[in-house]
Amino acid sequence: MPVTSIRRRWKSLALATSAVLVGLAVPALNAPSAGAATTAYDDTYYAAAIGKSGTALKDSLHTIISDQTKISYSAVWNALKVTDQDPDNSGNVILLYSGLSRSKSLNGGDTGDWNREHVWAKSHGDFGTSTGPGTDLHHLRPEDVRVNSVRGNKDFDDGGGTVSNGGGSLTDSDSFEPRDAVKGDVARMIFYMAVRYEGGDGWADLEVNSSVNNGSNPYIGKLAVLKAWNDEDPPDAFEKRRNQVIHDSYQHNRNPFIDHPEWVESIW
Repeated sequence: MPVTSIRRRWKSLALATSAVLVGLAVPALNAPSAGAATTAYDDTYYAAAIGKSGTALKDSLHTIISDQTKISYSAVWNALKVTDQDPDNSGNVILLYSGLSRSKSLNGGDTGDWNREHVWAKSHGDFGTSTGPGTDLHHLRPEDVRVNSVRGNKDFDDGGGTVSNGGGSLTDSDSFEPRDAVKGDVARMIFYMAVRYEGGDGWADLEVNSSVNNGSNPYIGKLAVLKAWNDEDPPDAFEKRRNQVIHDSYQHNRNPFIDHPEWVESIW
């Protein structure tokens, strides 16, 4: 049995045992499983999804998160200055892959600037920067212009050579591996896009697969690696705050895999 699977089973057993020791009731069969996250949105925003799994869960989440306010690509600049603000310096943003803190005013296309990184590469499904998947804040992040160019439209996988000033990110000819601290963030953004864009609203049906070199096809891999990253790097305070800001101030929808990381395993 893979080590990750053993660790996941051990964690669930430990949490379930702790619940019994403090006198909590054993959850019903249709309630979240032991170790599942619970949020203030379960009885409201996610009410139609709670208790479901697999395709039924994916379909329910698609319906829920498709109710969103869309913004223009130009509006993304100012939005990222809020969603990705450095918690220790309100005049800066945190760059996704490099982890650097950089002045909000240095947004643009020159060396030393930061620009708008499409974590789901916009060529994978050919949606460009059009309002919709091309402007969805749940997968748009600030990144150094040069590091963004190195990532390009590569799929995600483990391995490769060190990316200069990439914060520990690695890359090779057909894949990109972000620094450890944001591997889960990247995975959850990819899984969000695969659920949000199912081909029914004029855009391509985005799906996660087990390949690299997906080119312009509406797929991104590798599935097994992204699932492992989701497990290894759970949501932190920065990622949770970002999800909340997007929900409250911009798109009014949420990334369900930040609220419920265990839903990745349930769907994929």
